Amino acid sequence: MNRIEQLIGEIEDFIEDCKEAPFSGGNKIVVSKSELEEKLLELRDAVPEEIAQCQKIISNQDAILKSAKAQADLTIAKANEQAQQQIDQHEIMQRAVATAEKLKSDAMAQAQQIVDSAQEQADGIRMGSIRYTDDMLKSLQTIISHTMTESQSRFDSLQNSLKSSYDIVSSNRTELAQGVSGQASDDLQGGPRA
Repeated sequence: MNRIEQLIGEIEDFIEDCKEAPFSGGNKIVVSKSELEEKLLELRDAVPEEIAQCQKIISNQDAILKSAKAQADLTIAKANEQAQQQIDQHEIMQRAVATAEKLKSDAMAQAQQIVDSAQEQADGIRMGSIRYTDDMLKSLQTIISHTMTESQSRFDSLQNSLKSSYDIVSSNRTELAQGVSGQASDDLQGGPRA
């Protein structure tokens, strides 16, 4: 398990451990903003480390290519050496040149094949690294979006609860004012009527 996956697991555990929000029916939670920001900061710091590891893998491509070139150069050098030895013998000179050219051609083809294979592997590693990083960022984006939605929902729930309390208080004050107003009217007219 890499560091990004570990941090995402910790964020999920953190969300699971949060208290339920009052009046939410169990589907909303109270989140400590500072703790969540700390976890997200750790995740943000871990992403460049993962990318650096991927870049290190990609940089090995240069070593593979250098090795392939060195192997090709060595094969060509051996082919040239064999050709030079055969040239010394006049009667087989034509065969020596043909053999040397064949060896050289084979070596070049083999070297090209090694280079192409190394390039293909490096491209595969690079694409895998990009896909992996994108998957991790997508997971992070989902967590942030989910947290934003929950926060908005909790805020809306609190606002509705406060609005309801405000309406009840307003209604009670209106009833109280009507009761006081009715009592004052009765007092002015000599008391309540029977």
